[in-house]
Amino acid sequence: MVAGSIRGLTIVAGVRLVNLTKRFGDVVAVSKVNLEIRDGEFLVLVGPSGCGKTTCLRMIAGLEEPSEGEIWIGDRLVNDVSPKDRNIAMVFQNYALYPHMSAYDNMAFALRLRRTPRAAIDARVRQAARMLGIEELLNRRPRELSGGQRQRVALGRAIVRDPSVFLMDEPLSNLDAKMRVETRAELIKLHRRLGVTTVYVTHDQLEAMTMGDRIVVMKDGVVQQVDTPLGLFYNPSNVFVASFIGTPPMNLVEAEVVAGEDGVYIDASDFQVKLPQSKAPIAEPHAGKPVIFGLRPNDLYDRDLSPTVQASDGNTLTAKVEVVEPMGAEAVLYLSVGQTRLVASVGSTTRARENHPIEMVLDLEAAYLFDSETGEAILTAATGHEEILRNSSDDSVPTT
Repeated sequence: MVAGSIRGLTIVAGVRLVNLTKRFGDVVAVSKVNLEIRDGEFLVLVGPSGCGKTTCLRMIAGLEEPSEGEIWIGDRLVNDVSPKDRNIAMVFQNYALYPHMSAYDNMAFALRLRRTPRAAIDARVRQAARMLGIEELLNRRPRELSGGQRQRVALGRAIVRDPSVFLMDEPLSNLDAKMRVETRAELIKLHRRLGVTTVYVTHDQLEAMTMGDRIVVMKDGVVQQVDTPLGLFYNPSNVFVASFIGTPPMNLVEAEVVAGEDGVYIDASDFQVKLPQSKAPIAEPHAGKPVIFGLRPNDLYDRDLSPTVQASDGNTLTAKVEVVEPMGAEAVLYLSVGQTRLVASVGSTTRARENHPIEMVLDLEAAYLFDSETGEAILTAATGHEEILRNSSDDSVPTT
């Protein structure tokens, strides 16, 4: 596949990690990561601080040496190849611009080190500047630029190198909320235009969901799941992925599966609900066992708002409203049912009032169950409703 680079010559390279491991003394920062990053793909590494995502990126870049495993860029094993010879370009969180140089000189610096002809440097810098909308900023120094403008200069410096792979380490974390949204959209458009394989690190799951072709969720140095955004949201492999992906986070409640004559129930002590027929056969073998019951906040409805889910004895509960957070088009309700705490995302026309009861309807077609001991998924919102993943890739890389 030929990328749409500024020269039109770049051969896009995939990246392959084989049993990649990194230890710092007795601490295992990354453990046996196996990952195939496709040519031209925008892949996001996401997870909490200390999960190993940046260490993975630095090993791909050659800034950290693996303790074990292999790193392939294209068809070349690069474990012993120096960073400058890997044909990668890295964009850092802090921009890493030279303060005494103009934006033009910052973008041209790496090309000058390579002894690229002056005319070629000028053409590539100006073409990248046009692409990023910073032509009028080329004569300014970093201190004369806003955070968003500095980030574009840093991106331009990477683009002019015409790399096979872009590596981005939380490049938007220093921007304000509005600029993050705008720059996020620009990065997506830029990737589509260039078609260069991109590995992007972030701790922000919203950023990951909106940008990645696929997402790698990591915890404690271990890959938890690799999937498309829809796959992670509707079909998480375990409790950690389910709780990490989604805003507000999924409601997770300790419960027990109960098989009765008229169906299968989830007994959460403070409330009991009946699973629909599409879910019951998968849950029934776990009858009598402790589980974790999950439901996303947008699958709890204010009964007074005529929800799409019809209320019945098996899917309603009465809760006390602890806090109401108006969010414009919707409202986030913090609820209590006995000792159980729940969060619901409902329409802004709700009449919910703090310290008052409210009738809630649960969409149990979207229910989740996880094994209490292992945390592994028993059933998810996609179980019995696989059509919701129709827009998701059929060939996502399996969990490693």
